Amino acid sequence: MALFKKSADVIEDTSHKPKQGIWKVAIIDDEPGIHDVTRFALKNLTLDNRVLQFYSCYSAAEGLALLQTETDIALAFIDVVMETDHAGLELVQKIRTELNNHSTRIILRTGQPGQAPEDQVIRDFDINDYKAKTELTAARLKSCVYTSLRSYRDIKIIEQSQRGMEKVIAASTSVLKSHTLHNFGSAVLEQTLQLLNLESSALYLTSYHQDLYLDTQMNLLAATGEMISYCEGGSVETLPGDVREYIIEAIALKTSLVRDNIYVGFYELSGHVTSILYLQHNTKLTDFQVSILELFAANVSLTFENLSGRENVQQTQRELILIIGDAIEQRSKETGAHVRRVARMTEMLAIAIGMHADFIETIRYAAPLHDVGKIGIPESILHKPGKLDAEEWAIMQTHAEKGYNLLAGSNRIIAKMGARIAYTHHERWDGQGYPRGIAKEEIPIEGRLMAIVDVIDALLSKRSYKEAWSVDAVREYILAQSGKQFDPVLCEASLKLLDAFASLHIHIPDEPL
Repeated sequence: MALFKKSADVIEDTSHKPKQGIWKVAIIDDEPGIHDVTRFALKNLTLDNRVLQFYSCYSAAEGLALLQTETDIALAFIDVVMETDHAGLELVQKIRTELNNHSTRIILRTGQPGQAPEDQVIRDFDINDYKAKTELTAARLKSCVYTSLRSYRDIKIIEQSQRGMEKVIAASTSVLKSHTLHNFGSAVLEQTLQLLNLESSALYLTSYHQDLYLDTQMNLLAATGEMISYCEGGSVETLPGDVREYIIEAIALKTSLVRDNIYVGFYELSGHVTSILYLQHNTKLTDFQVSILELFAANVSLTFENLSGRENVQQTQRELILIIGDAIEQRSKETGAHVRRVARMTEMLAIAIGMHADFIETIRYAAPLHDVGKIGIPESILHKPGKLDAEEWAIMQTHAEKGYNLLAGSNRIIAKMGARIAYTHHERWDGQGYPRGIAKEEIPIEGRLMAIVDVIDALLSKRSYKEAWSVDAVREYILAQSGKQFDPVLCEASLKLLDAFASLHIHIPDEPL
């Protein structure tokens, strides 16, 4: 028998090292002969393709130290009488209370039954069996071990399932807050593995579908292990090459594949959406496990498709807002890049002053609507090469109110903010702006943000009637207008971001004039 010292007086039997796993069994008894007899009786016992790994301790103190170190002891045989008449009972209490270990199965053994009556011990101590050493024949000993190990196994599955469910709940919250569907799918995937008691080195869920124009897409919906971080990008290309080949083969053959320790499930959900579940496993799958995995693949894929459809609609709305903003700017002989830059600039400035996430997300898409009211201004005024006269200028100023009126009837949050921006982005901090001449905090923060961003981008841009200003010249202008045209707080934040604002003209350049 191959033995080695794990720590002082704690002996581990390594004669039957398993490939699939082990059950850790502690023998805590001050009689060396009890250790020998127990090992001999149980040396060939296996359960669920796992063998026993023994740990020997010869006092309650050694036993407590062992269970502090080895937190996954499945079964502990504990003698009642060791250093003291009740050392074993005290050890049980410490295991359950101090170590908060309620998983390890405990079988108390005693050579002196009268020291601790069975009915009292079973009632007062959290143990799983209580035996006199004389009544534990080899057959009964094996029976106790089988029962205890199965109980431990089931408890660990329940604990894993509980932790997995906590991950699913946490991921569900994440989905509701930030729409991270991939995190949700991966958490459910892990939970499914735990519920099925599957050990897997790789598990991925992908989808394959065609749109109305027969363009094909393959998305990585969920994964376990280190691949979870790649799910957010949604690309199947991040998967290992052999995994991609198996997935492509299943799609081409339109059937599930079984290759030694590889299972590739092919599930056609509808005429244009298919799920492919790739599982690299260590044990043969049962029909029940396959059916549960199929149910998981189908439901997560359908959820992903439904939410993706909603996201496509939302993204389309955002792109249309940019297109509308481009069209308005082009009608007034401005460049379409202006609306894209001010959208990014307002977002950056809102972050810099500590606005909350919902506000930042909304203003990014509402900012391009700031001049939507120019659609109601005659082209003769918009395109006039010279300075506007008083009457023309009065008409031009109405674009603020026209923009507000166009958007104010909508209940959508982006349109609501767009209406406020259109109405107030020409107001001034000192009250000398238009259309209402309101001042300071009377002007909503979104209007104040757009007021300074719109001017900064205009000054940094080349126009048919002027050259682009230098960054230093724009900086001087902001300093001069702080507390006059612009909110002083926003001036201070804008000065810190000015170089970043200027760099946007490189990344989002104007078209040549």
